[in-house]
Amino acid sequence: MSTAWGDHRIDALMDRAWRRGRISVRERVERVRGKAWHIGQCAAAAALAWFLATTVFHHSAPVFAPIVAVVCLGTTYAQRLRRVAEITVGVAVGLLVADLFLMLVGTGAWQIGVIVLCAMSAALLLDAGGLLVTQAAVQSIFVVAFVATPGDAVTRWFDAVIGGSVALLAAAVVPAAPLRRPRTQAAVVVRTIATLLRDAAQCTRDGDVNRAARVLARARATDAPLRELKAAADEGLAVLASSPFQRRDREKVRSVADLVEPLDRAMRSTRVLCRRVAVNADRQIDVPPSYARLLDDLADAVDIVARVLGENAAAAQGRGGIIEVGRATARLERGSLSVDVLLVQIRSLIVDLLQVTGMDYEEAVAVVPSIPEHLPRT
Repeated sequence: MSTAWGDHRIDALMDRAWRRGRISVRERVERVRGKAWHIGQCAAAAALAWFLATTVFHHSAPVFAPIVAVVCLGTTYAQRLRRVAEITVGVAVGLLVADLFLMLVGTGAWQIGVIVLCAMSAALLLDAGGLLVTQAAVQSIFVVAFVATPGDAVTRWFDAVIGGSVALLAAAVVPAAPLRRPRTQAAVVVRTIATLLRDAAQCTRDGDVNRAARVLARARATDAPLRELKAAADEGLAVLASSPFQRRDREKVRSVADLVEPLDRAMRSTRVLCRRVAVNADRQIDVPPSYARLLDDLADAVDIVARVLGENAAAAQGRGGIIEVGRATARLERGSLSVDVLLVQIRSLIVDLLQVTGMDYEEAVAVVPSIPEHLPRT
């Protein structure tokens, strides 16, 4: 009964800390800053598509050119080539259907309904993907509702081709930033683990249950940086697929993409460790001081891995400090059952962190020595 009550109290304190830990304005600004190049690229592509259609090809109102350019580029680098193909074909189908209906029955509410029905059906008959089907419907509506001029289907479709071509060019010409960003984001995740470990060490020292609940709340809020890492890795791989100028970075990008899964496991283990620290603080468990020192040492070792990743080097270069901490766990004095559980969780996290540095599971387990039974208990 007391255990359940203690867990409930920890959850209540953690929930209160969670509510206070809303996303800061700085994090929102960083999110926009991280997409700054992408936003600028879409804006430049839209302007270039309009310029080419009006100045070079002398189209009077080439509205589809900038629209297609922006939609093809989207807000990510993933599947840009496929988007260009699907959108261009979808626009062609939608414009053709709309132009035929304009010539035959004019515009109106029921005509729009029939046009959408026909455009989406035609796209599906072509075995199209969801984006192509949607574009076929949207473009047919747009033609009938806003640019209802029959006989201009070829011109409007050519505008779409211009926008798609500009998008292809923009997709191929990308900076190295999308290739550096995965490693930078991986360093952010590793640094977050180090910070949580350092905070957990302090909670182990002072036994402050409110502080421990806040640390646990921050640990529970770490899904965002992991999602950012996965998105960054996917973007890096997408750049390699769409840009012929970045192939030399293939191995580096893929090595960081391989970090996503072990980093996710390490973060999960860190959350479990923070919860154990919070439970020990709530129950006033006497934890030997050596455990806090060990957590600080582990945080320092993890910081080295973060710095190595931030310097665009292999995570394996920061492995030594984690191995030393793993060996030190075999020399820790034993305590109560709760302390033993904390020790097991620390060792489990060390195994996960060693996998982040490139070891497989068996190698990581072999590096961490077994706990001798003769160690004194406090």
